[in-house]
Amino acid sequence: MKVQVNNKEVEIDSASTLTQLITQLELPSQGIAVAINNKMIPRTEWECFLLQENDNLVIIKAACGG
Repeated sequence: MKVQVNNKEVEIDSASTLTQLITQLELPSQGIAVAINNKMIPRTEWECFLLQENDNLVIIKAACGG
């Protein structure tokens, strides 16, 4: 199955959860926010949130500084 992550196509398993994708992309579990199809997904829902074909994800990493 293919999804878009920050405008780049990513191939994932067909029954992947958001947590599994975060792990596959080797992203930190803290300091990031995820929106799928323009809807923010709370961290408490990542484990059970199943990704669908052609989902559009935006992953934002927190940065220090001002």
